[in-house]
Amino acid sequence: MNEMIVKTFDWVPDLPRGHVRDLRVRWALEEAGLPYRVEGVPFRERDAGHFAHQPFGQVPWLIDGEVSVFESGAILLYLGERSDALLPNDAQGRNEVIQWVFAALNSMEMASVPWSIFMFSNLTGDTPGWKMLDGFIGARVQHVEAVLAQREWLAGRFSIADILMSDVLRLVDRFGRLSGQPACRAYIARATARPGFIKAHADQIAFYAAADRAGKGG
Repeated sequence: MNEMIVKTFDWVPDLPRGHVRDLRVRWALEEAGLPYRVEGVPFRERDAGHFAHQPFGQVPWLIDGEVSVFESGAILLYLGERSDALLPNDAQGRNEVIQWVFAALNSMEMASVPWSIFMFSNLTGDTPGWKMLDGFIGARVQHVEAVLAQREWLAGRFSIADILMSDVLRLVDRFGRLSGQPACRAYIARATARPGFIKAHADQIAFYAAADRAGKGG
């Protein structure tokens, strides 16, 4: 089996560390026990080679031999085809997971990204725009809370859907927006207690600490 390559930024500022989306890919690879290594690409100067693999100049992307896949959701679906630890083999189980993959990305992350940008940028306040965003994320969180109050994992057993959903919710929880949502917080705790997450998270933090020591952020 080929060693897969996870491409991510060679350095990022402190604020997003632990949340850069190569974490999702690392975590999935750890859960599946698939061989991989991580390679950095310049954070500040994104060349044509970067855009050839990731049209928006973002990270991560995955290289598997001659195959290159971008977008974390697409990468996790790709890895799911290689391990039933990530995606069930039966049609009903696959369907359950895939619909929650799209829910995590389209229903939850679509609400959380603009909200988190406002939070990171200290743009919160008594304005119509902020009230709309905060109300939007609040409503989405309530729907997920109702689901997670009834189940341990989204689709029966742990899957790529839980990697994505828990990672989206983890960022929302970072700013305290889940303080009244015990099922969501318990779900995050279950997910982040898994050895695959613990190793992936520690490895990402160590990767950027090494970049600091190498002077890449200067």
